[in-house]
Amino acid sequence: MLVNSEIQKKCRKFSVAPMLGVTDRHCLFFYSLLSPNVNLYSEMIVTSALVNNVGSLHKYLYFNHIKNHVVLQLGGNNPLDLARSASFGEFFGYKEININCGCPSDRVLKGSFGASLMNRPLLVADCFKAIQDTVSIPVSVKHRLGLNENFSYAFLRDFVGTIYDVGCRVFIVHARNAILGKLNPKNNRNIPPLNYEYVYQLKQDFPDAVIVLNGGILTLEVVNSVLEKVDGIMIGRAVMNNPLIISNISSALWPDNIPYKLDKIIHIMTEYAEREVSNGVPLWSIVRPMLNMFKGFKGAKTWRNILSDQSKLKKNNPEIIISAWKNMSVF
Repeated sequence: MLVNSEIQKKCRKFSVAPMLGVTDRHCLFFYSLLSPNVNLYSEMIVTSALVNNVGSLHKYLYFNHIKNHVVLQLGGNNPLDLARSASFGEFFGYKEININCGCPSDRVLKGSFGASLMNRPLLVADCFKAIQDTVSIPVSVKHRLGLNENFSYAFLRDFVGTIYDVGCRVFIVHARNAILGKLNPKNNRNIPPLNYEYVYQLKQDFPDAVIVLNGGILTLEVVNSVLEKVDGIMIGRAVMNNPLIISNISSALWPDNIPYKLDKIIHIMTEYAEREVSNGVPLWSIVRPMLNMFKGFKGAKTWRNILSDQSKLKKNNPEIIISAWKNMSVF
């Protein structure tokens, strides 16, 4: 199903990247409090985990329904499995399905999905078509510029063009190549250098597609510069290391939307923790995305130390969040 390009652009302006081991449902809930407008991605979920565990889908797909545009990212290369997994995601309330064609880890390389799919654009097109024919929500693709030492723009253009031709109109582009089998995921976030010009050229070549740039965006100056040339920006590790970036960027992009005050966020998260802990969720899982919330502010070290004190966390008492907040006298 083709979706209105203007609607897509509106919810693409600012996204938080999918991050394995980070953007779980507790993290997404916390980030949603920092901005109702930011586009949020689940961590990548491999299709085999879903199709082989249909009786346990709640474990993998449940998330707290929030106002934000929440995207389910899937990893896999089988069109039927991807389509079935996408239907599960739609049932659980995700507003979009994203196909992972960018992860460079050995795990996905062995499974022949993630970034390795860039070598098989026709298969990606088949996967896209299978999902699009199954669900009524948008389908997008996240990918790299290229693979290994192939820095040809033609390779990138042809990959995007093949999927564009079957109806895809949303592309999230990590603006560097993936080096497969040689670098670990951490190094693949820094090597080789970023190349924004290729992403900008994609927008020129596919003007009616929604192009979102991912990689190296750390300041409002860069945000504004990039948004002059493409439809959206995506930020990952910088948000994990300093979550209030979400509020800062959102306030600049949507000045009429006043975000929650910090004390309100703290109290909502405390109430949320009380509900989740009563259902058997470890408190650590809930406070983990909050650890770097006050990076750069006086008292940030004490905040982090309190919320990472395992002896206190084992008591599963959400009041620890209020206790840590009281030490942030700068606010």
